[in-house]
Formats: sequence, C-alpha cells, structure tokens
Amino acid sequence: MASLSNSFQLKHGLALWCPHSSSLTRPHPSSSIRFTTFHRNFVVSASSSFSNDNREFVIVGGGNAAGYAARTFVEHGMADGRLCIVSKEAHAPYERPALTKGYLFPLDKKPARLPGFHTCVGSGGERQTPEWYKEKGIEMIYEDPVTNIDTEKQTLTTNSGKLLKYGSLIIATGCTASRFPEKIGGNLPGVHYIRDVADADSLISSLEKARKVVIVGGGYIGMEVAAAAVGWKLDTTIIFPEDHLLQRLFTPSLAQRYEELYKENGVKFLKGASIKNLEAGSDGRVAAVKLGDGSTIEADTIIIGIGAKPAVSPFEVVGLNNTVGGIQVDGLFRTSLPGIFAVGDVAAFPLKIYDRMARVEHVDHARRSAQHCVKALLSAQTDTYDYLPYFYSRVFEYEGSPRKVWWQFFGDNVGETVEIGNFDPKIATFWIDSGKLKGVLLESGSAEEFKLLPELARSQPSIDKAKLQKASSVEEALKIARDSLLVSQKA
Repeated sequence: MASLSNSFQLKHGLALWCPHSSSLTRPHPSSSIRFTTFHRNFVVSASSSFSNDNREFVIVGGGNAAGYAARTFVEHGMADGRLCIVSKEAHAPYERPALTKGYLFPLDKKPARLPGFHTCVGSGGERQTPEWYKEKGIEMIYEDPVTNIDTEKQTLTTNSGKLLKYGSLIIATGCTASRFPEKIGGNLPGVHYIRDVADADSLISSLEKARKVVIVGGGYIGMEVAAAAVGWKLDTTIIFPEDHLLQRLFTPSLAQRYEELYKENGVKFLKGASIKNLEAGSDGRVAAVKLGDGSTIEADTIIIGIGAKPAVSPFEVVGLNNTVGGIQVDGLFRTSLPGIFAVGDVAAFPLKIYDRMARVEHVDHARRSAQHCVKALLSAQTDTYDYLPYFYSRVFEYEGSPRKVWWQFFGDNVGETVEIGNFDPKIATFWIDSGKLKGVLLESGSAEEFKLLPELARSQPSIDKAKLQKASSVEEALKIARDSLLVSQKA
C-alpha cells in the first residue's frame, strides 16, 4: 500500500512554522551549543527484561517507521534493555505497502505472507522478525494501543491498563482508514478497509467467495486493489467522484492511459459518481451500492479506499497542525514538548526543498523520517530533514499477468506538463514551472532511468520545454533532461 492518503498534501504552499524546542532535550539547529546528552535518562537494566515501568525510549506504533527506528537504535547500540515498542497490531513491524500489492495476489500466484515482508526487507535490509527484536533486547508490547499520555509525569497508559514511564517518546502511529458512516452501510459485512494484516486477511476471505467487486476510490488503494481483483478473475468496478484516476498526481492524459489498461483487463469505471449508501441483502451482507442518481451497482464485496486520517489520538496535547493535519514537528522531528518526537505519516514537518509544511503518507518518508529522528536523538546530528517527495506503484505483477505496471514519481507536480511516450510500455511526464524541471514520472523505466529521476527533481535544472516536446521517445526525453542537469551542475 502506498501510504499516501487521497489528499496529496504536497501541492499547496504553506507558511512554515516550527515548534519551539527545549534546551532540556536538544539544542536548536542554529545554536552553537552542543550537548552530550540529548534525551532524558532512566537507569534501566541492560537486558531485554524490564524490572519496572521505566523505559528510556518508547516508540508508539508498530508500522514501517517503528521498524526502521528500531534498526537505527540497534545501529547506535542503544536498543538493548532501553527500547520499548508499543503497538496495536499483533505482528512485528512489516512493510505495509505489500498489503495492497503482493499480499492480495490470488492464492495460486505466490502471494506475499509474513514473515516474508517484515521490515526492513523493503529497502534491502535485514528481515526483523519477532525473534530479531528479542535478540536485540527490544521490548515489544503487541495488541495494546496507548490510550492516554501524561506529559507532566512522562507516562503512557495502554488499553490494558499498563503504565509506562518514558524518557524520550517517538510517536509513529501512522494513519487510520477513512470510513463510510455506519448509517450508510459503512460497517456492513463484506465492506472492507485496508490498513493492516487483519484487514487484508478479511478481504482475502471475501475475495475467495466474491463474484462482483466494487472499489470506492480512484487513488492508490483503488488502483492496486482493482489490479489484484483482476488476478482473481472477478467482475470489478471502480467508483470515484473525480474526473480521472489519481487526480492528485496524474494528468488527464496520463490517467487515460492507465484507465485504458484497466479496461483491457475487464475493469469498469464510474467516474464523477457520488454514493448515497451501501445496501444490505437478505442475509445482512452488503449487496449493492446505491449511487446519488438513484441507480444501483450489485456488489458482494466492497473495498473503501477514500484516504486516511493521521492517528493523532491521544497525542493531541503535543500540538497539531490544522492545515495539513498531524502532529507538528520541526526539521529534527521534535514536537513542541521536550523529549517527544513524531515521525512518518502522522508528522507535519517542514518540507525544506519547497519551503512549506507537509504531511506525507508514504513508506519512503516513514523509513527516512524514523532514521533521521533517531540519529538526531542519539547523536550530535543537527542537520534538518531534507526530504524529496517520492511516490510509486506496482500492480499486475502476479504470475500470468500479460502486463506488469511499475511507475515512479519524484518532485513536485506543479506547472505545465510534457508527456512523452506511447505507454508501450514506457511513458514519461515532466512538470515544468518557470522554466525549471520540478517533477517527473516514469512508467516501466530501467534501473538507470529510475535512478536519474531523483537527481532531476532535486536539482530542478532549467530545461528547454520546446526541445523536450520534440523528443521522439522516452529515452530521448530523459537524455535531454540529463543534459540539462549536467549543464546546471557545471554552472
């Protein structure tokens, strides 16, 4: 699952605001003062067994960010007997994007299953199974979400009543799926939302018996789940209110290419449609979608993919950003309260490259923000986070698929666009603003071509739009962009 909500947060310029830090935790990046201790300390046993309620470091959340943060603690020799992870999930941290990709493959096409995709395999790292956490002396508290925080006493209370005292706290709670209200059928049997393994398992149980699938939402989740449903050979319809797929990123012409591919695979589209309610059959399960115009679409399985909300509860007290949502942090992921940090999907942070605030729901940001935060917490690192927005999707990758899809996007989708290629299989879209290349999306690129994209997006070279438009192939267009990059680097 691309951990991006349907609200593409990166497109709107916002005034920067960073929380005040406390000298008790870290010096401000602009300060010349350097401290040797960057967190509040507790005396704890240097083993995986905690003899009391004190935890030197606590991570709340069990997703991608928690897994990569744990690895960084281990790399700094600060995990054994010092680190505790509190999660609402039953599993050790895993690479969440798999849930709407390989995990949903038909059962005869080698679907992904745990422990195969525990963090940090998604970035080529070690597979951190539950045994790994034990070996590293990391305390794992499963299926026991935090329900309360007392910032004065530095304590957390979990759902089971467990009381944990923390020295430094990292909030990595991610997002929760946006849901249809119960009164319009949002909780009917057969209606699914995907955020964790249990959700995906429930959906698979429905797909095994399904005949007609309806997917609500034309974003990442909608596109990826629809591709999986094709593999199951199910009657599949995507319904969304926008004019085209992934409207927050795709141009109309680019979206049309993907829509045609899905149609070739039997997927039907209802664009610009509103939903009045979901209807139940005589057995109490969902049976149809009633549209705003009064018509109905039969469905025995419905997947709702209409975005996500930052999981800020019960941490509202640390300070929220009311524009992009989430917990407000600075470039070192410090909140407004000493010793408390937030990373990943839930963090509203300064997007340095574009000088605005952003909240990014994506696995790449979850990994990088967690690592940056822990390094800043444990060392003298004062470099502010400098993230380059990156999104991707991979679909139709199961065995027997006639066409596999893999695209990557780097940068900012602002300005005019130039589209090159015929989607057979490659196509590239370039975003140009004030003569500078701001963003680029490439479908079915080579490893070398994909590697070029972040270099282009970060450098933002001046580029000749007219020359780019005349490119006869994606390869030629990328060469023009590469040459523009070399010129800018020499300037």
